[in-house]
Amino acid sequence: MYPRLKIYLKRIEENTRVVRQLCAGHGIRVMGVTKACCGAPELAEAYLAGGLAMIGDSRVANLKKLENIEAEKWLIRPPMLSEIEDLVCYADVSLQSEMETVRAINKECEKQGKCHKIILMMDLGDIREGYVDEEELIAAAVETEKLSRVDLYGIGTNLTCFSFIQADEEKMERLAEMRKKVENAAGHTLEIVSGGNSAALDLMMRGGICEGVDNFRLGESLLFGKERSRYTFLPGTRNDGFILECEVVEAKVKPSLPWGTAGVDSYGRKPVFTNRGEKRKKVI
Repeated sequence: MYPRLKIYLKRIEENTRVVRQLCAGHGIRVMGVTKACCGAPELAEAYLAGGLAMIGDSRVANLKKLENIEAEKWLIRPPMLSEIEDLVCYADVSLQSEMETVRAINKECEKQGKCHKIILMMDLGDIREGYVDEEELIAAAVETEKLSRVDLYGIGTNLTCFSFIQADEEKMERLAEMRKKVENAAGHTLEIVSGGNSAALDLMMRGGICEGVDNFRLGESLLFGKERSRYTFLPGTRNDGFILECEVVEAKVKPSLPWGTAGVDSYGRKPVFTNRGEKRKKVI
């Protein structure tokens, strides 16, 4: 039997329902991320069956696969300028951190006769995307509000991704405070303040998400039932949505410490090994 990965959509649907209800108890709405399965429509349908109304992916090409899915669709990263035409065609919402891109989206929306929702990102220390300077973010919000074919939908942040900086109460409070400043500058209430991903769930369950932060972008917790801060399984979830079936071609007891001169790995780094004694090693 050639190795195959079996995906149990009903189990993922069950996880989605459990996690959605858990988050709802803390005032958090969930957007389900499909990138782990390359935007498979079947996964999106499982999310929707589990009670979600928002679907997101990190690739425009994956969102194209979801064209016939009835949900609000997000691009969960800033797009390249070369992607703007397809972005407007296949996504309803996108995360943004450059006004040049927002202006290009507005121009493309005029061509296509559409509107597009903008979530401006705030960098709270992970140094991925987002504005570091608060005044620059506020200025971007004011300009976005003046554009004719884009809507200032909300603000957000991305943590525990590039630098693995975790969400904490202080960072969430700062995001909530920025919500108030942006709303005052823009003259209307923001619909979304997206406070993070599956790594923020532990903080949420400990009561660390303040009022004003109302959205998470979740993938790992829906698929595997696991939060990503302490890597613990969430109550009531399943971790068997994905089962790898394969044949074992070798099973032997071997030393855990390789012998000989070590070269570099595929990334040019020299590996370091720890001697843990003899272990049974399986090759698939």
